[in-house]
Amino acid sequence: MTREQEEVAESNLAFYRAFESLDIREMEKVWLREDYVRCIHPGWARISGWEDVLSSWRRIFENTQEMRFELTEVTIHVQGVLAWLTLYENISTRVEGETSRGIILTTNIFEKWQGRWWIIHHHGAPTVAPPSKPPSTLH
Repeated sequence: MTREQEEVAESNLAFYRAFESLDIREMEKVWLREDYVRCIHPGWARISGWEDVLSSWRRIFENTQEMRFELTEVTIHVQGVLAWLTLYENISTRVEGETSRGIILTTNIFEKWQGRWWIIHHHGAPTVAPPSKPPSTLH
């Protein structure tokens, strides 16, 4: 892994630490505050602009008691001042006392600004678990 990929990986982990913290101040620390940032939460419409993206995180955090992630199949690509990751979020949440688990196929895009990688786009889509091995027979 290159040094830049390592920096992006750390910024991505900071995003998920903020996510798990359910603390809006922590989430504010990882997003670039620009009108062109975007966020697509699973099942939601596209959210555009810093203020609306921040508002969406507030709504999630206010209604969630606990959230934990295991990130798998993480790939990182860096091209100049942009970097993108694709990964699976294996997520466990607790909302109103009910625990649920799911797998979210995710793309996170980061922009390097003033020497630091900031998230500028988060897109999560629900999915089923990828098969661990192909079926042994075909029908």
